[in-house]
Amino acid sequence: MRALTIALFATVAATPLAAQSVDREAVARIIDEGTNQSEVMPIAQHLTDVIGPRLTNSPGMRQAEEWTQAKFREFGLKNVRKEGFEFGRGWSIVSSSVRMVTPRPIQLTAIPIAWTPGTNGTVTAPVIVAPISKEADFARYRGQLAGKIVMVTQPDTGSEPERAPFRRLSQQELNDQDFFEAPVNDPAAADRRLKRLDFSMKQDAFLKSEGAVAMATMSNRDGKLLHGSGYLFGRDQTPAVPGIEIAAEDYRRLARLARVGKAPTLEVTSNVQFDDSDVQAYNVLAEIPGTDPKAGYVMAGAHFDSWAAGDGAADNAAGTAVVMEAARILSQMGVRPKRTIRFALWNGEEQGLLGSLAYIEQHIATRAPAATAPTTGLARFYGWSSRWPITKKPGYDQLAAYFNLDNGSGKIRGIYAENNVAAVPIFKEWLAPFQSMGASTVAMRRTSSTDHYFFQSVGLQGFQFIQDPLDYGSRLHHTNADTFDHLKGDDLRQASIIMASFLLNAANADKPLPKPPLPRQPKVTDPYAWPVQED
Repeated sequence: MRALTIALFATVAATPLAAQSVDREAVARIIDEGTNQSEVMPIAQHLTDVIGPRLTNSPGMRQAEEWTQAKFREFGLKNVRKEGFEFGRGWSIVSSSVRMVTPRPIQLTAIPIAWTPGTNGTVTAPVIVAPISKEADFARYRGQLAGKIVMVTQPDTGSEPERAPFRRLSQQELNDQDFFEAPVNDPAAADRRLKRLDFSMKQDAFLKSEGAVAMATMSNRDGKLLHGSGYLFGRDQTPAVPGIEIAAEDYRRLARLARVGKAPTLEVTSNVQFDDSDVQAYNVLAEIPGTDPKAGYVMAGAHFDSWAAGDGAADNAAGTAVVMEAARILSQMGVRPKRTIRFALWNGEEQGLLGSLAYIEQHIATRAPAATAPTTGLARFYGWSSRWPITKKPGYDQLAAYFNLDNGSGKIRGIYAENNVAAVPIFKEWLAPFQSMGASTVAMRRTSSTDHYFFQSVGLQGFQFIQDPLDYGSRLHHTNADTFDHLKGDDLRQASIIMASFLLNAANADKPLPKPPLPRQPKVTDPYAWPVQED
């Protein structure tokens, strides 16, 4: 017994004093509630199996907006509401079919491209392989596309995986995440992206003028359908030519047949539906009220929109379910935090982080308006973080921390400090109780491409968790394989527990998490820093 006492004392003594001050009793209650009473998998199952794809402003998303609000109220959350922002047209697939009818009949794996029009019945036409990736390609195919289904992607020869499709992070891989990444000053990047977006509309206009009956693209991942890169969702952006994405293997077969003989004939039926009854998209918000109205709030968020090919399970019903389960755990415990804990389900993330951006502009800060870019659509995303000055709103200093989850079903292995040096020792303390659950890494590097990004870009404490990749990038991300059966219950329960603990720590901390410095307009001082050139 004496030896056990000495060992326990040594363990405690070796733990940083601040980590010992973490409310371990509250952590134990969170662990108990999050393991023995967990509802994270039923939440994810309803979002995927029952509701299914949740393309922004689609019927599935409208159902998800109402269901998640009802669930938050059932969990006892307060101030449950939705906040709207201008988005664009609703769109959904009613039915679709793509068949090759000559030189032999075969059903192809294909899907309508989001926000493209339907075929108004069945269209039967030969294909033509006409790779079109820039305006200079128009002249090459002018006069050749009338009555054709135009295959606009350059066929490739396929690829073979270089490593196992399902994996967990090794300790070395976790260590490799811990590096400082200097910011890149490339103000022209937004202009280049806007030109690519503008090209999509010019390509559609060219195909219409040439009399094409449909456009076909190749999925860029072998064995899977993706979302089809459908970004023309503005009310004034709807393409004129129906678009379909064809699985890579089927697409290559069509291209080979067209090259060696008579062009194959396809039979295409794309029955889609637009909805202009409400062009607003909606974020869903809910709260556990704080006891000190002057202390501000902490926040957890995940996007609950998805693309249309699969059920949006790993991307991002998983993160949505974790955020909702963290809310349930803390509400069930009856916590009374000093700061309000706010839970956010973001809409329009897949079209440019539009939901979280709208929240920031409404509550936190704005930037100078763009000189020429539209104020809606994907174009809002491009260049927003490179416009100056930043104008703080009255709610700017109310946010004490934001935590985001959007990397699939894998367990949390740690957290990215996002170049916030002052946050590193605090996060190490908060992770200390979860080392035995596999979460102990605090990595300095910055991350982007999801809903914490714009919080960072205005100098606030936005953080993303490190997660095991599993098969998120290799098989599931944006594909038709993204279904409930790829979610891992043990991992999502662990993530919910850590999310709830981080929120409670941040809500009860003596001070808000340290802010990074307010971003300032960069100066180009390197004489070798030339603008990036693109073809």
